Amino acid sequence: MRIAVVSDVHGNLTALEAVIADLRTVAPDVVLQGGDLAYGGARPAEVVDRVRALGWAGVCGNTDEMLWAPERLRSFAATAPAMKKLFEITEEMRLWTSERLREERIAWLKTMPMVYRQSELAAVHASPGDTWRAPGKGATDEDFRKVFGNLKAPLVVYGHIHVPFVREIDDWTVVNSGSVSLSYDGDARASYAVVEDGKVEIRRVEYDVKAEVQAGRRAGLPHGEWVEVCLQAGKFVAP
Repeated sequence: MRIAVVSDVHGNLTALEAVIADLRTVAPDVVLQGGDLAYGGARPAEVVDRVRALGWAGVCGNTDEMLWAPERLRSFAATAPAMKKLFEITEEMRLWTSERLREERIAWLKTMPMVYRQSELAAVHASPGDTWRAPGKGATDEDFRKVFGNLKAPLVVYGHIHVPFVREIDDWTVVNSGSVSLSYDGDARASYAVVEDGKVEIRRVEYDVKAEVQAGRRAGLPHGEWVEVCLQAGKFVAP
């Protein structure tokens, strides 16, 4: 079975459509979404509607969760006072995103589980019990075992950190699918993962970043100038 995992779209419809076009050439049997669908881009409602129409199953991300549970954002922010400005921006963008999604779409996002299993694969957004914390690319094998070992799956795919990679640990594989939007590895292209018979491919997809920047300006996305910088750089740039 060929399974694609598409994570961290962050309201970027331009990048999502480019990935959908690439998926037509890959022809997976199943496509899963890895969370963080709406927040962070110009067209959150359109992204949610597109994914729903496609019928992709998947999991809940932290920026999905904060739409109906803003206290989770505030609780996490309290653990990182040095990032106060970032979390203030996040709150403003959260409110803007929520207004555009409205209650029914948010209620649909709320139905997403923390873990989704398909064949030999277990998908989570960040970690099995926490949408906000995940091991980074440089984590040790033991770190990965502590976080994902209890899933008892031969292959684990997660998102959240926006840096794609594949880690082979004995007869076990941990994959980060990267992000459709707001890549953090210096490559501005969209990223997603394809798994087939235990083999993993990270696919990178070009999309029209300038068109998405223009969409953000038209929509009046709060702190859009900062989002533009991150999109164009393909990495996180502090606000």
